[in-house]
Amino acid sequence: MIERQLMLLGQAASPQGMGGLGGMMLPMLVIFGIMYFMMIRPQQRKEKERQAMIKAVKTGDRVLFSGGILGTVTNVKDASVIIRISDGVKVEVVRGGIQKVLEKGEKLSGEEASEQ
Repeated sequence: MIERQLMLLGQAASPQGMGGLGGMMLPMLVIFGIMYFMMIRPQQRKEKERQAMIKAVKTGDRVLFSGGILGTVTNVKDASVIIRISDGVKVEVVRGGIQKVLEKGEKLSGEEASEQ
C-alpha cells in the first residue's frame, strides 16, 4: 500500500511533457546558438581583420609586435619582415608577430615619457 502511494507520488512529480532526448536537446541547441553568435563569430571576424592587416604591411609602416617591440618596416618578405628598431639595428621577425600597425604620428600610452 505504501509502495503504491510512493509510486503515484513519483509519477505526479515527474514532468510528462518534456521527457526524453528532445526535451534536453532543445535548450542545449539554443545555448550553443547564443554562444556561437556572441563569442565564436566575433572572434573569427577579428582574426580575418588581423590577417588582412598583416597582409597589407608595407615598407615604412611603424608596427608593434606581440613581444612589445616597436619598429619601422624596412623590407617585406613572404613570411617575415625586417624592422629597424634603432639606428643601425635591424631585426627580422615573422609576420604573425605583428600585433598592430600604427598610424602616422600615433603614439602608445607611456611612449611620451620614454622620449624625454
